[in-house]
Amino acid sequence: MKKQTKILLASILAITLIIDQVTKYIVTASLRLGEAIEIIPSFFQIRYVQNTGAAWSIFEGKMTFFYIVTVVALVLLILFLRNMKNASLIAYTGIILAISGTIGNFIDRLTLQYVRDFLDFTIFGYDFPVFNVADMCLVIGIGLIVLDELRTSFGGKLNVR
Repeated sequence: MKKQTKILLASILAITLIIDQVTKYIVTASLRLGEAIEIIPSFFQIRYVQNTGAAWSIFEGKMTFFYIVTVVALVLLILFLRNMKNASLIAYTGIILAISGTIGNFIDRLTLQYVRDFLDFTIFGYDFPVFNVADMCLVIGIGLIVLDELRTSFGGKLNVR
């Protein structure tokens, strides 16, 4: 991996972690638990919630479980990153975003015993689970990894523009 690529990836990791932690801080400093600010009526609001589980509050309150899963996931992601040979920037970026998201929520779990969530969307009448920047990094990162794998599996014939 080129030095410029390493600097870019380290920058992405640092910037996304900072954005995650700063946005969580701003929300917790500005809103009371459960309070919301409507941004786009009937579609998007900033709502401060504390999640002691995972998405849809599954495994609620199982902090030891989350500590173990998070450490294992981080080790696997870092090993995967270290063993990547001649990977595309898409794949490297995906791994870095997944690592960033994992660390961002792990910081909350370690320091607060819950994750601070605040992005609340209602899509076609469905109130989607409230999430945060770390969650976005995880989802986008895994999406990029899958996209890159599909691209390489089809011999580069899958045009991604």
